[in-house]
Amino acid sequence: MDYTELDVWKFSRELVKKVYLLSNSFPQEELYALTNQVRRCSISIPSNIAEGLGRQSNKETIHYLFISKGSLYELETQLFLAFDLDYISEEQLKRILEHVTSCKKLLNGFINYFKSKK
Repeated sequence: MDYTELDVWKFSRELVKKVYLLSNSFPQEELYALTNQVRRCSISIPSNIAEGLGRQSNKETIHYLFISKGSLYELETQLFLAFDLDYISEEQLKRILEHVTSCKKLLNGFINYFKSKK
């Protein structure tokens, strides 16, 4: 299975781009704090999908998919914090959370697919 052809991987890459563009507007003093954290977190999502698919067993693959899912939830929390700190507007939060929710659904479906292959 080529991970680069998977919708879940492609969609999570789009999320990384959206997070980078959104975090460009964060205050300069957040560069090494929340800005860095949301970016690293978002990068972790497609990276762990790819790493999981490079593993030798379904069990290992599922493990990395769950790491990716954890990063997605961590990112969601950090986006709420960015909103709480007035770094992003309610509309910006709503738009990016729609993408996060879509990623969650795709990732959950992918995890369930691998669980059923056991």
